[in-house]
Amino acid sequence: MSIAETTEAGRDFIRDIVQADLDSGKHAKVATRFPPEPNGYLHIGHAKSICLNFGIAQEFGGTCNLRFDDTNPTKEEQEYIDAIEADVRWLGFEWSNLHFASDYFETLYGWAEQLIKAGKAYIDDQNQEEMRVNRGTLTEPGKNSPFRERSVDENLDLFRRMRAGEFPNGARVLRAKIDMSSGNINLRDPVLYRILHAHHPRTGTEWKIYPSYDYAHGQSDAIEGITHSICTLEFEDHRPLYDWFLENLPVPSRPRQYEFARLNMTYTLLSKRVLNGLVKQGFVSGWDDPRMPTISGLRRRGVPPEALREFIRRIGVAKANSVVDYGMFEFAVREALNRTAQRRMAVLKPLKIVIENYPEGQSEQLEAVNHPDDEAAGTRKITFGRELYVEQDDFMENPPKKFFRLTPGAEVRLRYAYFVTCREVVKNAAGEVVELRCTYDPATKGGNAPDGRKVKATLHWVSAADSVEAEVRVYNQLFSAVAPDATDFAAGINPQSLEVIADARVEPSLAEMNTGEAIQFERQGYFCRDKDSQPGKPVFNRTVGLRDTWAKVAGT
Repeated sequence: MSIAETTEAGRDFIRDIVQADLDSGKHAKVATRFPPEPNGYLHIGHAKSICLNFGIAQEFGGTCNLRFDDTNPTKEEQEYIDAIEADVRWLGFEWSNLHFASDYFETLYGWAEQLIKAGKAYIDDQNQEEMRVNRGTLTEPGKNSPFRERSVDENLDLFRRMRAGEFPNGARVLRAKIDMSSGNINLRDPVLYRILHAHHPRTGTEWKIYPSYDYAHGQSDAIEGITHSICTLEFEDHRPLYDWFLENLPVPSRPRQYEFARLNMTYTLLSKRVLNGLVKQGFVSGWDDPRMPTISGLRRRGVPPEALREFIRRIGVAKANSVVDYGMFEFAVREALNRTAQRRMAVLKPLKIVIENYPEGQSEQLEAVNHPDDEAAGTRKITFGRELYVEQDDFMENPPKKFFRLTPGAEVRLRYAYFVTCREVVKNAAGEVVELRCTYDPATKGGNAPDGRKVKATLHWVSAADSVEAEVRVYNQLFSAVAPDATDFAAGINPQSLEVIADARVEPSLAEMNTGEAIQFERQGYFCRDKDSQPGKPVFNRTVGLRDTWAKVAGT
């Protein structure tokens, strides 16, 4: 399905299935779930799954549970649980019920004993390497374990002793007895339980054995009455195993698994292993570093939740994997911020100008528009005086052709203010330009000349007297390559992914902004105040620049 088709129709194959199931009476009410493992922070790929599962529940008047797959206590932490809940709510969704896979540990254990009693599960003493070798390959069948024909009584005894904690980690596992010659490797006697002496965030040390994801997942769906278990494509080969458990256990309902393409983006890696490595190895400041594709990183960068939801809507839900250009995400962010962000002036690399014919010791208040497309946003007062700051890049002493900004003898417009002309360039001992001496035309107040003369450039500026010094962090893509190599991610880090400007100058009102509030720095881009801000020294993160790098998509 193309972007245009998805946007126009607002439908996809999963929603079509849900609608058909409701129309046919197969289900009276749709029930979905979002089941993250709390072993890290959610990323933009999870946002696609969140929007799909919660979105379907909202659209069809159903329910969506948030369920934590907490079956691996060595990697799971309360910090991640709290962060996931915050991310889901920030995206604009609320779960119908909150569950944990650990809520069902006792039930799952009882069902495992039933499989043993039915001769459909056994305790295997092979070590991990032996099981791997005997499992076979895609072209060769596996070999039966030498422990596969243990008696029911022996298997039950060993399983109960595993639960009691009698054996060390790795000594034994419980496996389903399915088919070691199956063409689907997932059906070659998969592991249901492994021994793990570890502290669990919720159950403490009560359990010494933990269920595998494949065993816990489908049964948790069945216990909760999930109708549509929506997963990404890598679980397609697991579906026969998902169904095998449902067919061989006394589950209270029969959910059905459906797979969709996960989100892949240019210049981005979404592997939890990579993201964890970036944090642990210090390539980023943390999980919420604004360069990270985590939801918390995007939030800190200033991405509004409605932009992320709109981006997910536009890319649609497909059956085949593809790669989305990062520029499409930026387009959605820019589009949302353009509607809502108020405008302010900020000079990132200040160059002082002195207006020599403006009276010393005087200043005046000029009126500036807060949003050009929203009259309700009103106006604000900005201070104009003898000394101002403009951008260093807006001045060239020896300009090339078609450079229409500030040069010696050239006249430009200062936004909301006057026409000014550069008369003299002041340099330091190293020959660097440190100040411009200018004159202004008092008759051009508001930026228009009564005699009708035109200028070719309008510059933003701030007052030297009352502007506030700020730190500005300009973020770019974390990886240099369009398709970064996950096996050697460190080598692909973009050395220009972060530029810190320590001495920017901003309008005084920006010092009082709320953390995370969106603002447009005129001619610069969209920014938000960062949590690192201190009294008298605000810090701003660039969310996205003003340049539209996805214009061709906007017209599709």
